[in-house]
Amino acid sequence: MKQLLILTIISLMPLSLSAKSLFVKVNNGHFERDGKPYYYVGTNFWYGAILGSEGQGGDRKRLRKELDFMKSMGIDNLRILVGADGERGVKTKVEPTLQIAPGVYNDTILAGLDYLLQEMGKRKMVAVLYLNNSWEWSGGYGFYLEHVGMGKSPRPNEDGYPAFMKFVSNYAQNEKAHKLFYDYVKYIVSRTNRYTGKRYADDPAIMSWQIGNEPRAFNKDYLPAFERWLCETSAIIRSLDNNHLISVGSEGKWGCEGDIQCYERVCADKNIDYCNVHLWPYNWSWARKDHLIEDLDVSCRNTKEYIDEHLQVCARLNKPLVMEEFGYPRDGFVFDLGTPTQGRDGYYQYVFSLVADNAETGGYFAGCNFWGWGGFAQPKHVQWQVGDDYTGDPAQEEQGLNSVFAGDKSTLAIVKGQVDRMKSIGKR
Repeated sequence: MKQLLILTIISLMPLSLSAKSLFVKVNNGHFERDGKPYYYVGTNFWYGAILGSEGQGGDRKRLRKELDFMKSMGIDNLRILVGADGERGVKTKVEPTLQIAPGVYNDTILAGLDYLLQEMGKRKMVAVLYLNNSWEWSGGYGFYLEHVGMGKSPRPNEDGYPAFMKFVSNYAQNEKAHKLFYDYVKYIVSRTNRYTGKRYADDPAIMSWQIGNEPRAFNKDYLPAFERWLCETSAIIRSLDNNHLISVGSEGKWGCEGDIQCYERVCADKNIDYCNVHLWPYNWSWARKDHLIEDLDVSCRNTKEYIDEHLQVCARLNKPLVMEEFGYPRDGFVFDLGTPTQGRDGYYQYVFSLVADNAETGGYFAGCNFWGWGGFAQPKHVQWQVGDDYTGDPAQEEQGLNSVFAGDKSTLAIVKGQVDRMKSIGKR
């Protein structure tokens, strides 16, 4: 009778007592998982929830194959878009969308996200789930502004990026748009997985909730409002979920209109557990499309300078740093499968060395997620079209531009070498 009572008590113990160690945590400026140091090499897999669905774009067989392949390489950390917003049939935009209109959800994509998390949990992989996007390719800022009466958002492919950025800069101080986003955040974070029966807030397959993909103010004058919005969002997430980490999704100083002090204030928020940076040598004009090999050295020098500046912030805040986006185009700025990746391989090797060298000395550099996972995709068009395979490149970019495919043997060998090195650091 006594033994039965003990077993009953154990079975009724809350998750926080029986499985809390399964969640990734931050302890004294470093990640821990299951009570052990956690250093990682991950990737960006933004389309994972779509692939996990059974509707348009869904392919659960491919999803399982991709997860198995990544797991076999030791890639266990995937950065994923929760869902796109708005209309379908818009060129350069992801579809199908999750949030068709504010509060109106595509249940097929929600099922895809549930399935993805179930499959990741089986493989002891973890997800960083981002909830918003400042860019057009998944809706994001423009979607919310349109639905509070600000008019139609310009499309960069039609109207240019200056017009787009001027429009979406209104988001930072638009409280009505924020309210719509907060409602969405509450809905997602409070969700229960239909396949596992777990509340998202109790699921160790999630490492972090991320406020957005590259959130920006797009105007220096709006930085104070931008900071308030991030602070309010992180507080809402924390009020709903005490198990998971919270991150911003920031590019770093680049995403704070060049203001490193703004970045530090954002990362210092009590509800933000770790810091992020992104690095894009081609997008940031460090590397030219016709001189990718020749410009590798300057790209690496600029990368180190950028990283070092942000590591100083992390040291002051005693928080880990993750370089969660970085990429480099294929040689010659071509996109076909099997074409050379000498420049990319050199850049990856350099970035990985920065991460591991810092981690080995007890620094704050804890992990990285390269952009992005193309895996077994077979792109049919340079510009993504409905019915094409999803790659690591969203619909606004050339398919194959920054994707790492299963056939990119030299790149994957470099990734695997870094995986092994980071895991060895975690065992010391």
